[in-house]
Amino acid sequence: MSDAASQGPGLDVEEYIEQQHFFQGVQSGLDDNRPMQDILKSMRDEILVTTKLPMAIDYLAAELRHSGLFYPAMKRLAHYFTGFQTFIVESSEDDRGKFDFLSGLEILKLEAKLRAEHISAQSLFLYQFETICRHRLKYDQGFAAMASDPMYDEHWRRFLEINRRRVGLIDIADMIYTRSEHYITQQIRRGGNLPGSDFPPLFGEREGRIALANRKRDPLLLFSALQRQMGYPKVPVKRKVDEAQFLIPQMMRRMERLEARIKLLEDENRGGIDLTKFYQSDKGAPNFDDFGD
Repeated sequence: MSDAASQGPGLDVEEYIEQQHFFQGVQSGLDDNRPMQDILKSMRDEILVTTKLPMAIDYLAAELRHSGLFYPAMKRLAHYFTGFQTFIVESSEDDRGKFDFLSGLEILKLEAKLRAEHISAQSLFLYQFETICRHRLKYDQGFAAMASDPMYDEHWRRFLEINRRRVGLIDIADMIYTRSEHYITQQIRRGGNLPGSDFPPLFGEREGRIALANRKRDPLLLFSALQRQMGYPKVPVKRKVDEAQFLIPQMMRRMERLEARIKLLEDENRGGIDLTKFYQSDKGAPNFDDFGD
């Protein structure tokens, strides 16, 4: 790939490839219960020094030591991390939410892969929008973060700003249908009013037909239909915790407690529990004569 082909809105392709590797490495390190500082150090050594990511990792590590969080540093690195990336990390680090950090890393890893493959603005919007819907994140903050993405031109940013205040008031399928080429085709056939030049279609004919067929239905069904019919990227679902890995340690702790209780019962049946074994060895039994009346 030539240098010209690797350029586009945002960063170079190699930056997104290294970001994908970084998010994957952090995810694998957390799965292995490694300390985050060690993970960042090892990942910094793996990342290409020709990219800007090593400097960003140093900044993230410094912020982690200072506040224990990543998103404040990512906000200050807005020229490198997109607003949506920062929004995902901030949502995953919110103690009041149910969105976990590992799920956020999975989403960011796939998004970086899509950006490296020169994803279209339509695909990026549907991926980010489904992420917000599926994981029940905040629409207002999410749309504001999406609008700051360099992948979107002026028409897309206006579309995001308008619908940022309308989510929940209009059907999501209508949001896509009314900005599609299929809507214009239907308006011409019916002799209706056409949108002005300030509101050009952002979605194609097929997207509009699929959106029209999914009106008044669950938005996740709309996203699923677009993925089947148009090949749009799928959003990672929330990772399920394998409870089987905790089953044996829990059973061992319970058995230890049962053994301790059984031993106390056996000691009591033999003539009483010997309390001297619970005394500190250097002090022996307490002398109550030391206390006054």
